Amino acid sequence: MKLNVHLRYSTYVLKLVTIALVVVIAFIVTLSFANKGEAVKGVICNKSTNNVIANQARQIVDELRLELAGVEKQIRNHPYLTALENGQVSQENLKAFAGEEYNIVKSDIRSDSLLVQRFGGTRNGKFFQDILSGEVQSLNLLLDLAKAFNLNEDDLKKYEPLPGAQAYPAYVASLALSASEAEVGAAFLFNFSIFGENTGRMSAALQKQYHFTPKDTAFLDFFASPIPNFECDSLTVIETGLKSGAEPLLIKRAARLLQAYEKLFWDTVASD
Repeated sequence: MKLNVHLRYSTYVLKLVTIALVVVIAFIVTLSFANKGEAVKGVICNKSTNNVIANQARQIVDELRLELAGVEKQIRNHPYLTALENGQVSQENLKAFAGEEYNIVKSDIRSDSLLVQRFGGTRNGKFFQDILSGEVQSLNLLLDLAKAFNLNEDDLKKYEPLPGAQAYPAYVASLALSASEAEVGAAFLFNFSIFGENTGRMSAALQKQYHFTPKDTAFLDFFASPIPNFECDSLTVIETGLKSGAEPLLIKRAARLLQAYEKLFWDTVASD
């Protein structure tokens, strides 16, 4: 009799322990998904006066963050960066990188100037003016990088750029000419951060493997430095565009294509 009571008691305790474990595991899983959801949503910005449009802008960005994850992973883990970190990229290839970037920056300055002409007088004017100012500043830093490759500006001007690397600035020029500010804001939001990640790795690799100085790699570090409040400012630009009739489909397309051209750039410099 005592044995039966003991067995029933043990079974009861075992059930309680099992239930408790299930509850703990469920809580951990729920918390994990909640944290993932917070990561997808990105930074928290000040509330807009138009919550409907602001929520639409945020939804577009959240969806893009998921949709672009695949290509961004490819860009972030590009073999060119691995080769550079192992000291396997030749001096001639690095010179070609500088030549491609010179043509890209010069083109982007013209594109950014056009964006300032189109949107500089709007409530988001400072957003585009700051981008133009940064691009102009980067040109002088690029010349310092070129010097480390034993190149001067005349050498950069004579360099013949490759189509695959220049598809990126060509598309930026297209956006500057005819896209809505929302399309531009979304495309830049995702592109600037991934390019900055890669230039940060390049800077570290060049200093470690090729003995470059911080001054030599200042161009790369400039783009690796996050722009303060950039996501919130980009969301405001997207929101403004939506209010003016910008189409979510085109906003997403602009971001998707610019990231694809970013990957093409790295593919091209790696194969040169």
